[in-house]
Amino acid sequence: MRPPLPPFDLDSARVKVRAAENAWNTRDPERVAAAYTPDSVWRNRDEFFTGHAAIVDFLTRKWKVENGYALRKELWAYTDNHIAVRFQYEWHDETGQWWRSYGNEQWEFAADGRMARREASINDVRIAESERRIFGTRPEGDESELPQQ
Repeated sequence: MRPPLPPFDLDSARVKVRAAENAWNTRDPERVAAAYTPDSVWRNRDEFFTGHAAIVDFLTRKWKVENGYALRKELWAYTDNHIAVRFQYEWHDETGQWWRSYGNEQWEFAADGRMARREASINDVRIAESERRIFGTRPEGDESELPQQ
């Protein structure tokens, strides 16, 4: 069981989103993958894959490229066993170039609270290091929303 469980209300959806943000900010592929069903179906950008091993492989590859990764997620909408989020994360590549990645995700949950489906659309924008605004994990008590840009 991965509480909170569906059906979601506003409070439980917010808790689920923050738990996902916190897990992804660990950059630990096994920890993140544990929140998904064994047969979870993913679309991430132009990649489509299914299952725990594929999730771990994807995240391992991702965090070898996206150095200094720091993420913020914000609840967009929820209903029954679905949650939609918008997110931003910042990272730098091997040359030191910083990027801000903007995106939206649609999540579908199994009855046990694990995610059975994740669809992510993401765009990357080149930024100067001086333009960064996400530094590590969210400070305790920070409930701020994402900037529009």
